[in-house]
Amino acid sequence: MTLGLALSNALSGLRATSRMAEVISANLANALTEGYGRRAVDLSAASLGGRGAGVRIDGISRGVDLALLADRRGAEALLESRKPLTAALKGLEGDWGVAGDSLADRIAALEGALVSASADPGSDIRLGAVLTRLEAVVSSLNEAGAAVQRRRAEADAAIAREVGEVNAALADLAALNTDIARALGRGEDTTALLDRRQVLVDRVARAVPVREMERPGGAIALVTPQGAVLLEGSGAARIGFDPAPVITASMTREGGRLSGLTLDGRPLGEGAGSLAGGSLAAQFDLRDRILPEQAAALDRVATDLLTRFAEADSTLPPGQPGLLTDAGGWPTGEPGLAGRLAVHAAVDPARGGALWRLRDGVGAAAPGPSGTADQIDAWIAELDAPRPLVPGARPASAAGHAADLAAGLSGARLTAEEAEGFAAARWSALREAELAGGVDSDAELQLLLRVEQAYAANARLIAAVDEMMARLLEI
Repeated sequence: MTLGLALSNALSGLRATSRMAEVISANLANALTEGYGRRAVDLSAASLGGRGAGVRIDGISRGVDLALLADRRGAEALLESRKPLTAALKGLEGDWGVAGDSLADRIAALEGALVSASADPGSDIRLGAVLTRLEAVVSSLNEAGAAVQRRRAEADAAIAREVGEVNAALADLAALNTDIARALGRGEDTTALLDRRQVLVDRVARAVPVREMERPGGAIALVTPQGAVLLEGSGAARIGFDPAPVITASMTREGGRLSGLTLDGRPLGEGAGSLAGGSLAAQFDLRDRILPEQAAALDRVATDLLTRFAEADSTLPPGQPGLLTDAGGWPTGEPGLAGRLAVHAAVDPARGGALWRLRDGVGAAAPGPSGTADQIDAWIAELDAPRPLVPGARPASAAGHAADLAAGLSGARLTAEEAEGFAAARWSALREAELAGGVDSDAELQLLLRVEQAYAANARLIAAVDEMMARLLEI
């Protein structure tokens, strides 16, 4: 080996170790950066004329396990699809009242007020207490019905927000595909662009599960499991959605009053269509299925109460509302009865009615004997009578149906929490496995020590060659 070749080898070693120190410092600095892929310097032995010519830097590689990344994205999409349901059901539990002030508690308090009035039917104080308790029951159903529609409106707004974020991410990904292709063509390092692209794909995958497919020139395509193409090279699909400013119980997607999704102007069908599987589809499920089912359950309880009071009132002809009405009339079958339920004006002094009708019947034309409690007793008996909400269902009292309603909601919430917990555990395990393949600060520091030693050795070799050349010049 000539001294010149020895010096060249040492200089190439200095260049390589300097670049390795630079990459290690970047790894340590970005150990907690989301989407950062660990960098490594790719080296190979250089040769010249069949003889060793030091070390060659082939490039910088970005370490990412693509199979593990795809599994983690799928698990995260599943987890994000579980979270909205759990949050909505938990929120509804709070909206519908806590123990001690639930709908069932208020119906029980109404029954207690009726029993007290039956003992002294001539007392306006006791009849007034019945009216107060009845209004509390109606208020509970009104508030519960309004809460369901508010949650539907929140889901609709969340859909619009998710669509906006996904569209923005897809547009950025299309631009990154172009930037990466240009950088590769110029021989530039693209690892920082790849980090950014991974973060954006993660954002899309939380809302819509996607498969990442490599394309020539460093670009990628994103395709959903159902086959919808969201990204292809520099072209990004556009998801369309029209949010509703207000949502009422009668507004449904089937009726054309709520928007669905479009992809480049083409309707995607029921739910999220070919974009199903992530948080976007979960919000559609809430808005169009789960929350309307809860609203329908509320309406059945409201219908049961209204019907009980009407059928137990001997002063009313068939088909006329009793103590409770659908906004003043008989139910028409329109969804949202719980939100429209009202106390009959005939028994409310504030609206021109009279308390004595709570004793004598809503349809009574004149006060009856003040000591007669037959009508009050009939209402008590009707509230306690076991009746099914729908044909074939379990019979129960009015308070029993209200308790079953709350129990059904709690059961659905527990089931949702269990499903979310399983999805979270799976995502956490895959996330830990992904992080284990990322930047390990201990390993990086150990590698830095080795780089330091190699740098010192190459520097010492250069010093030795310098001394040898100086000695030759002295001869």
